[in-house]
Amino acid sequence: MSAEINIVPKLFKANSQKFGKKIAMRHKNYGLWDEVSWSDYYKNAHQLASGLLELGVGKGDFVGILGENCPEWLYIDMATQMLGGTTVGIYTTNAWEQVQYVVDHAGCKILFAENEEQVDKWLRFRKDSTHLEKVIYWDDKGLNEIEDVQLLRYEDIVKDGADKLSQNASAIEALSDQVHKDDTAILVYTSGTTGRPKGAMLTNRNLIWAAAAFAAIDDGKNMRPTEEIMSFLPLCHIFERTFSVYLHIYMGYTINFVESIATVAQNLREIHPTVGYAVPRIWEKFYSQIYIRMEDADWLNRKVYKMALSVSQKYLDKKDAGKTPGPFLSLGNMIFQRGVFYYLKERLGMEKMRYAFSGAAPISPEILKFYRQIGLTLVEGYGMTETSALITFSSPNDFKFGTVGKAYPDSELKLSDEGEILSKHDGVFKGYYKDAEATANTIIDGWMHTGDIGEIDEEGFVKIVDRKKDIIITAAGKNIAPQYIENKLKFSPFINDAIVIGDKRKYLSAIIVLDEENINKFAQDNKVQYSTYADLAENGEIRGLIDKEVNAVNKVLARVQNIRKYTILNKRLYQEDGEMTPTMKVKRNYINSTYSELIESMY
Repeated sequence: MSAEINIVPKLFKANSQKFGKKIAMRHKNYGLWDEVSWSDYYKNAHQLASGLLELGVGKGDFVGILGENCPEWLYIDMATQMLGGTTVGIYTTNAWEQVQYVVDHAGCKILFAENEEQVDKWLRFRKDSTHLEKVIYWDDKGLNEIEDVQLLRYEDIVKDGADKLSQNASAIEALSDQVHKDDTAILVYTSGTTGRPKGAMLTNRNLIWAAAAFAAIDDGKNMRPTEEIMSFLPLCHIFERTFSVYLHIYMGYTINFVESIATVAQNLREIHPTVGYAVPRIWEKFYSQIYIRMEDADWLNRKVYKMALSVSQKYLDKKDAGKTPGPFLSLGNMIFQRGVFYYLKERLGMEKMRYAFSGAAPISPEILKFYRQIGLTLVEGYGMTETSALITFSSPNDFKFGTVGKAYPDSELKLSDEGEILSKHDGVFKGYYKDAEATANTIIDGWMHTGDIGEIDEEGFVKIVDRKKDIIITAAGKNIAPQYIENKLKFSPFINDAIVIGDKRKYLSAIIVLDEENINKFAQDNKVQYSTYADLAENGEIRGLIDKEVNAVNKVLARVQNIRKYTILNKRLYQEDGEMTPTMKVKRNYINSTYSELIESMY
């Protein structure tokens, strides 16, 4: 896999030539899936690099990308790095003030803005960001009539680059040759759960080490060059960037871009990926859909489904205990897997998945166990932006529920005296851009201080207890990990989010956000009158339903972990309101501050 190359643009060139006419990516165009070969991937990026060179982009320049997942995103990423520049991904869901912060903090010379909506954000701050020389859009709907010397069409830049490629090719090659393995390849801004996001500098060495480390899992059998994967998480997040860009160019499999986040379920049924990966919220959503669908089935199908789950679990229990399941149990499991679960997965588009990953946030072990019951091994990994997404891994052949796996080969892992997880490997970032103090507090003697409290068992499996800053210390001095309780609550198909409260308090309470889709169905099935989400949140029957869900969780928790009181929030949580990150993690500090009166009312 050209493992000896540790410069991203050089690896890209070498492997594009190696993979040639093989399909690199697919994307929807007028309802049909268009294919892009590796040769065309390189050609498109090379022509764009030529066009950017004409605009004066060179070594050390920062180029922002503000757009949804699509081939153009990848062309821009590779073209920028061919010239020795650094790409800066920006979330499309960011408000214009947040976009301006990233553009200004990074000092972007060029900003690629996908469409009219994203260009409008730039127009709000253009007068204050004089360092930004050009803004380039690739979806021209609503923008064709605008004449602005600073605003350019993507197609025009590519055409100009293609026309001048013969004279620019040697200059592009020379700039690629100047790239060093420790140069910053990408600047990834953290989600900012506690204040302003910080720009993590990831180098060529970091990114290629991470790709090679992931590809080497299970002696290289974990991921194959023949994989079909689906790209739908934000590309400016390191989780998606790893799979859709760097592991992609390292291994040469095929990525398929969804049309939008709203069409994920539909596109999943069209693509039938061989490996799945997503944040916990996605896996939880699919689980709750299956649960509700089966609860709504006729009595025969419901009975068969529950029997299939029971037989599957008995079969797995035997296997996990190191015993050989009996012939009747094995036959029963095979029949149910092929006759029930295969068709269930086929309707979802998951029947070809050999296994799947969950990352970027904790997930309930019950969710993982459910997917294994239906024949899909879903495992957890653990990493951070600052470690190029990798700290620990699980594989279908080596995992343990409730843990995030083991440390990668050629990496070191230990716990501090306080139980904080410390990691050291070649994927640990160079530091935070323009923030030497934060860097010094994070990387100490080469060790990345993760901020996560954890445990390591005798087999080397790592368990995440919680974020160090999120640990609740009750008035009685008991240490409580809120994420564990929250994941138990979120296993309910009727609860979308749960935020546990209790620091310096006599008991724990929770703010609960309803799963709107499943609650709506419950309300309709039970003839509950409502007009809005707020009506449901305040309805007595809905309160009774959530009471049962909370009580069920309390029964499996230690008494000190019990939720004594809770409030159903009468609104959803939105990133636009500052309540969630773009990767759907709750901003705990913001919630505590914004809903302080509501919290106090529970005490």
